[in-house]
Amino acid sequence: MTTFDFGNGLVPAHKHSNGGGWVADTATVSETAYVGREAMVFDNAVVSGDAVVIGNAMVYDNARVSGDAAVTGNAKVSGDAEVSGDAEVSDNAMVYDNARVYGDAWVYDNVRMYDNARVFGNAKVFGDARVYSYAKVTGNAVVFGDAWVSGDAEVSGNARVFGRVWVSGNAVVFGDARVYGDAEVSGRTVVTGELINK
Repeated sequence: MTTFDFGNGLVPAHKHSNGGGWVADTATVSETAYVGREAMVFDNAVVSGDAVVIGNAMVYDNARVSGDAAVTGNAKVSGDAEVSGDAEVSDNAMVYDNARVYGDAWVYDNVRMYDNARVFGNAKVFGDARVYSYAKVTGNAVVFGDAWVSGDAEVSGNARVFGRVWVSGNAVVFGDARVYGDAEVSGRTVVTGELINK
């Protein structure tokens, strides 16, 4: 029996036939998926379809990566998180708990996405941004810098949220809105234009 240490001691494992990356025998990876030589899939994770896990990326716990999705660089997808469609999670980004990234969304740099957060459509989240609780980033929206989106907040349309911004509660930032600086958007606030707080 072949074994490999994914960080918590040796477990039965094998090298994936498409890419040569390590896969625990408890995980499920389809033959059509690609797991690169340095990448790891373990615990009860599932990688299916034409999904790609490359670089030093890890998919573990009960996480799922499917469709044409990609997890690259040093990214980690764990917990019950899901990455699907043509979405990509890369660099040092971490997606965990019940978070979902799907559609053509891209989550990268040092982003942390957790709880029940959703990033989908053509949305991009990068920098040191955080998206958590039940927050949603969708459409062509972009969240970056040190911005945090939490609660039941939604950032959508062509909105841009960046800087040390915090969007929380039931706030909605949409359309061509720009929220930046040290602005805080909370409660049931709706922003469709420019909001800056220096």
